[in-house]
Amino acid sequence: MNVPEELKYTKEHEWLRSEGDLATVGITDYAQSELGDIVFVELPQVGDAASQGEPFGTIEAVKTVADLFSPVSGEVSEVNPKIEEDPAVMNKDPYGEGWMIKVKMSDASQADSLLSPTDYRALIEKAE
Repeated sequence: MNVPEELKYTKEHEWLRSEGDLATVGITDYAQSELGDIVFVELPQVGDAASQGEPFGTIEAVKTVADLFSPVSGEVSEVNPKIEEDPAVMNKDPYGEGWMIKVKMSDASQADSLLSPTDYRALIEKAE
């Protein structure tokens, strides 16, 4: 499984890349492989509030439908238009073109409570 070192992770398999007070959020390689072919994603609108640990959307794959959980609190500043056109981009490139939302964090220190790459690897190894 690909677990980039520069990211933080949630126990629900979302990743976060922070740049100042802006956070980019997506699902992990592990999540997309467990879900299988992603066919639909429901994401929030720009301007919506995101709350740490709370659902911000849903993801639908051939096998299941699952909630997406926000790693941090803040305001949604951007939604990836590529996902609406082709949700499978999340399967092909979960850490790049398959990002979901960008959040202007209300408290950037929340990112410190997320899992490190080492801790996230340990979590998925237990699950397998």
